[in-house]
Amino acid sequence: MGRERDDREALPAPEAWPRVVAVVPARDEADVIAGSVGSLLAQDYPGEFRVILVDDDSSDGTAEVARKEAERLGAMERLQVVRGRPLQAGWTGKLWAVSQGVALAGEAADFLWLTDADIAHSPDNLTALVSRAAAGRLALTSLMAELHCATFAERLLIPAFVFFFQMLYPFARVNDPDNRLGAAAGGCMLIRRDALAAAGGIAAIRGALIDDCALGAALKGQGAIWLGLTHRARSLRPYPTVASIAAMVSRSAYAQLNYSLLLLAGTVLGLAVTYLAAPLVAIFGHGLAQIAGLVAWAAMALAFQPILRFYRRSPLWGIALPAIAALYAAFTLDSALQFARGRGGMWKGRAQARAA
Repeated sequence: MGRERDDREALPAPEAWPRVVAVVPARDEADVIAGSVGSLLAQDYPGEFRVILVDDDSSDGTAEVARKEAERLGAMERLQVVRGRPLQAGWTGKLWAVSQGVALAGEAADFLWLTDADIAHSPDNLTALVSRAAAGRLALTSLMAELHCATFAERLLIPAFVFFFQMLYPFARVNDPDNRLGAAAGGCMLIRRDALAAAGGIAAIRGALIDDCALGAALKGQGAIWLGLTHRARSLRPYPTVASIAAMVSRSAYAQLNYSLLLLAGTVLGLAVTYLAAPLVAIFGHGLAQIAGLVAWAAMALAFQPILRFYRRSPLWGIALPAIAALYAAFTLDSALQFARGRGGMWKGRAQARAA
């Protein structure tokens, strides 16, 4: 775990730099959009590159903030801001906005760079992405952006979010062309346009709440894909409290379980057996049982270390993994509860989960 990173090797430049269009869906993102759009317009990419921002019915001046940032950078000609059309039935809001941006890009793009409105990119990120995509002839190249990790709640829970994601979608299996597992990280996805069209376009996943992994699975049927960790893309969105992280997780956790009560029960039981049994035996057990509990607790703390190093956190956080897992179990249960209340997949005022 933690071995699949975009800074492990230097990749050769392609013979010719393809045309790239970035598509950014944005709904009420005025507080972060300048940093995101500004980082896109500051890319040092040698080829043809432009940005399409789809304003998804924002009420906070998101589009105007983006335009002012482009004007400040002297890059107005490379930014196209469009107002999204009213949401169609059967679509999640984000994917409906993305589909409009993809349609506007049209055949003028060889690659589409799908990125979120709260992600900032280092100036060399697109060059590195295209180099990797060309070298591996990839249908999809995706980076898991470095999440905001400054507050106590973030230090407690954010590295574990990445850890558990990698447990569900081991990057090595995702990147293995002989393995059927497909996944992606929605904050940064470089997609070959012809591969997306062959997979049925964004419409093929229009109702997916976990849209990045659904798109990764669809594109793996069109060729090799690659997913890795990065410091070149970072989230601008803070999660200052445990409650805010709980809301982020519960938005899609039950969807990950296909809205199944049986899978929910199995998941909670699995988390309890995997992460809670060992420390309980280590604390309250005796003799060989206590030793076995301590060894198992140490093993899980050791498995957590690569992600803690990536996030530059103390290795001692590994000891807290059982307590962290208990919190994630609670978030998952809350996700099911929100779904039952008709508030599943809540984002920017929209409940986007499948109808209860």
